Amino acid sequence: MIGSAIQRLRGFVRAHWPALRLRTILLSVLFFAAVLPGLSAIFLRVYENTLVRQTEAELIAQTATLAATAEATWPGARILPPTEVQRRTPGYFQPEPAGIDLRSDPVLPPRPPAHAATTPADPAAVLTAHRLEPVMEETSRTTLASFVLLDRDGVVVRGLGMGGSWRDLPEVRTALAGAPATVLRRNAAYRPRYAMEWLSRASGLRIHHARPIVVNGQVEGVILTSRSPRALFKGIYQDRGKILFGIVAVLGLLSVLAVLISRGIARPIEVLRRATRDVMHGGGAVPPPPSTAAVEIRDLYEDFGQMAEAVERRSRYLRDFAAAVSHEFKTPLAGIQGAVELLRDHGDDMDPDQRRRFLDNIDADARRLSDLVKRLLDLARADMARPEAGAAVDLRPVTARVADALGAGLAIEVDLPGDLPLVAVPEASLEMALTILLENSRQLGATVVRITAHAAPDQVRLTVSDNGPGVAEGDAERIFEPFFTTRRSEGGAGLGLSIAQALLRANRADLALVERRGGATFELRLPQSAD
Repeated sequence: MIGSAIQRLRGFVRAHWPALRLRTILLSVLFFAAVLPGLSAIFLRVYENTLVRQTEAELIAQTATLAATAEATWPGARILPPTEVQRRTPGYFQPEPAGIDLRSDPVLPPRPPAHAATTPADPAAVLTAHRLEPVMEETSRTTLASFVLLDRDGVVVRGLGMGGSWRDLPEVRTALAGAPATVLRRNAAYRPRYAMEWLSRASGLRIHHARPIVVNGQVEGVILTSRSPRALFKGIYQDRGKILFGIVAVLGLLSVLAVLISRGIARPIEVLRRATRDVMHGGGAVPPPPSTAAVEIRDLYEDFGQMAEAVERRSRYLRDFAAAVSHEFKTPLAGIQGAVELLRDHGDDMDPDQRRRFLDNIDADARRLSDLVKRLLDLARADMARPEAGAAVDLRPVTARVADALGAGLAIEVDLPGDLPLVAVPEASLEMALTILLENSRQLGATVVRITAHAAPDQVRLTVSDNGPGVAEGDAERIFEPFFTTRRSEGGAGLGLSIAQALLRANRADLALVERRGGATFELRLPQSAD
């Protein structure tokens, strides 16, 4: 069951795997590796800042509750509950967000001791502090926050610094002016407890928040509270599940990238390397590229496959060519060698006519060898030819010249449209190919040859048809092979069509037999010029 599910999953992945470029894969891996340390550092910084703001939000909530309680219990306070209309007024509910930023907010020195007050404490503030004492004590015991109550002159009426004044503290001044304020101060009592606690920026800090107590529209006092933020490592431990999930997600992403590199680059290259070695030793073929391979790797597979086919085709061609050359040279060489031996052994006893006949045979075989060598050189030049850059040839003057040159004893009809596109094949190659075709038609007994052309997508197709005997059924597949000829007894070498086809293919054109009955019809498929 599990195995079949895995197979189905693998089949689905193969069918839907996107075609990724090698540079995309490598860029993704390198980019992720480059930003990973930065992401980790940013995560810790952002996470620690979040812990600090969370602590500030808790202090805001606590002081807001205590300030509202103090305002409600302040002697002489006139508290009117809000009406329904006031509740529905836009802006009535005003949440107070935390605003501390470890990166940009200044860190003040530890809170100094309260200095001596110049005025006595406000009795109303003292009474309110007495009433709020149980609430502050229980809140402090539960949240570990320190609460101090000051009157409108900054005199401490409850908490640390009792009887002194903190009016000069910037957060107290802001609160006495009617606005809440939060500052960061160094914690004088801080002592490191963890080995890696130095990594935390907030471990030696304490958050101080001051909130005004507004009674009957006047600031009558201040609630001053402070607390150390949640420790980074303690917070990490408390959020260990989420952080562990993030680590697993990162490792999973790294695993996916590793598999991506393996399946997109490494494994296809290893398979190609083994296949190349097999091809080098004469066995096997280049397999199709894996569906997960990168686009460049797939192109590499295709190029290697074409190269292997070309090497194998060239090897077969060279073997067949060597055998054919050996066979073609053997016959005239044997004739020359036999005639020379007869002349050497019996030359004096031969009559002049017999000796002349043997000499004529030697001359004919030598001429045949010379023609073979010339044709072989033409074929070698055709095989080694390269496309001519920027070729743009008009077919009409080329066909006209060839028709004029070979028109003796052969009726050549040329019917080319006037708007025929230019072709990217050199004039010399076109003339030689057409000359070979027309000479073959003449030698096979044709009396009429018709040359036509028409434009096709990205091509011009030039057709050469004759009224000769055509091509036999069994010979149609072999007429372009070197040394294949049906006129060997007449001295034919069988290289003409091979030379014509090689010349055209060297220029990304081709030559094909399209009709063999009722006369032969050849088609030259010529690429259109880009000019």
